[in-house]
Amino acid sequence: MNERFYLYDDTEETKTRFVSFMGENQRFDLAIMYSDRYYGKAVVFDIQGSRFAILGQDDLDEPGYLEHAYQLSEEDASEMRDFLQEVIR
Repeated sequence: MNERFYLYDDTEETKTRFVSFMGENQRFDLAIMYSDRYYGKAVVFDIQGSRFAILGQDDLDEPGYLEHAYQLSEEDASEMRDFLQEVIR
């Protein structure tokens, strides 16, 4: 058997927030993980939809980004964006 080649293998302390809220059309169950790994951005997991993205304020301002990353309608993405703009540092 060949020796495994690691690109990296790090362990890091994280801060994770679990939050659930109701939008007009759907429930959002999110895990928001902060670490030093992604240049100050957060990893946001959509637990119900099994999707995640690395997000910062610049990504939230990008038109269509949440719609694509989380497969959301414009209305649902707008609700998620409004919430994340309050909590993403």
